[in-house]
Amino acid sequence: MSLQQNAPASSGLARIGNRLGLAFMRLLSVMPLSWVRAIGWALGVLLHVVVLRRRRIARINWALCFPNQTAGERNRAIRRHFIVFAQAWLDRGWLWEGAPEVVRRRLKLCGDLQALEGHSPTVLFAPHFVGMDAGWTALTVHLERRFCGIYAEQLNADVDRWMAQGRQRFGEPHIVARRQGLKPLIAALRSGEPLYLLPDMDHGARDSVFVPFFGVQTATLASLSRFARLSGASVVPVVSRMTPEGYEVTIHPAWKNFPTRDAEADTAVMNQQLETMIRTMPEQYYWVHKRFKTRPPGEPSPYA
Repeated sequence: MSLQQNAPASSGLARIGNRLGLAFMRLLSVMPLSWVRAIGWALGVLLHVVVLRRRRIARINWALCFPNQTAGERNRAIRRHFIVFAQAWLDRGWLWEGAPEVVRRRLKLCGDLQALEGHSPTVLFAPHFVGMDAGWTALTVHLERRFCGIYAEQLNADVDRWMAQGRQRFGEPHIVARRQGLKPLIAALRSGEPLYLLPDMDHGARDSVFVPFFGVQTATLASLSRFARLSGASVVPVVSRMTPEGYEVTIHPAWKNFPTRDAEADTAVMNQQLETMIRTMPEQYYWVHKRFKTRPPGEPSPYA
């Protein structure tokens, strides 16, 4: 998208703001990680105070998933979530702009690395932890295999370009825009490109099933089961954890007896496995999204 010469002045100011923001992210890429995280801490504390709508959403989500916690425990956890959320966002500066040797040193890839050897069809279950971009970068920078990812285009053209370039920085990955549909993704899987899939957000009733998530009937995409079944792929979870040194990205063993012929049952299993992952680092999960906005018929929204 390009600016027209007769575009309003506000568009020009927005473009300048975009460039200043990207320049700031590039500046972060050469700072010590402790400085980046300190700035992220301050930004997270500020966001927790001023972004009231997202704070309310996060508190509702947390209360539904951890009903036995007190209000004080919930509020402290959500404050911590805003901090790691901001730190992870600023970490994209060094992930996408830092020296390659710095990126490799700060991203530790561990676990069942053999699960990604060879060329057999593989779907990577990558839940929405704050380190999800670090997980993708760790795979592409450390492993020789070419990976495939789904890309949601951003409304801001400058940010869209920066994010797309950042996610394609290492390993010549195959990026498919969400609007392109299923065919190129299935073709990529069958050709041996592992698909980095994040199916754990609420995208509405279409293509979703209602299955339990922390005991709440939750609209959940059944895409993990369907992609695996259509391509004959195994499902390998990839979990990214923020650490003081960077990120620890763990490849878990492929799930056994998955997928089955029952996409709804498979999706329930996915949510059960996700709950276990979240409990190991609950504050690093993505709580500011309206995870429970789509309700079964007749049931009110918890965010109303």
